[in-house]
Amino acid sequence: MTRQEDRADRGAAGSLLLDDQLCFALYAAQRAVTAAYRPHLDALGLTYPQYLVLLVLWERGETSVKELARALRLDYGTVSPLLKRLERAGLVRRERATSDERSVLVACTGQGEQLRERAARVPGALLTTTGLGAQEAARLREELRKLTERADTATDCP
Repeated sequence: MTRQEDRADRGAAGSLLLDDQLCFALYAAQRAVTAAYRPHLDALGLTYPQYLVLLVLWERGETSVKELARALRLDYGTVSPLLKRLERAGLVRRERATSDERSVLVACTGQGEQLRERAARVPGALLTTTGLGAQEAARLREELRKLTERADTATDCP
């Protein structure tokens, strides 16, 4: 039995070793990937969460804060300060929907749209930084989506 197989068996048996925890592997990977993004995003004047907001807006165009929060899997209280900072930076605008004044719509400004061109280099730069190939990144993304879906399903159970 290899060391890796032995570790997998221990994990399945309820090991409490930190390195055997799936949650810790995901946490460590998330922190490392976010750090790998940092120099690329610093060059754009963005934080990682701000970059994610802009990705949604570039993809969808004007959208409600509620839909933006849903897309990012964040609550309103987390999204609102992000939007305020992006608005102060001149990258997004917020306004009440005319059809429903309870709804706030968010869209990129011209400056925010211009940033999109520079941001288009970030995904490729990250692959280069991490040494991941496009196919490997696609496979990893798909596995993480499946894990997210399974975890969401598990938390929906009574």
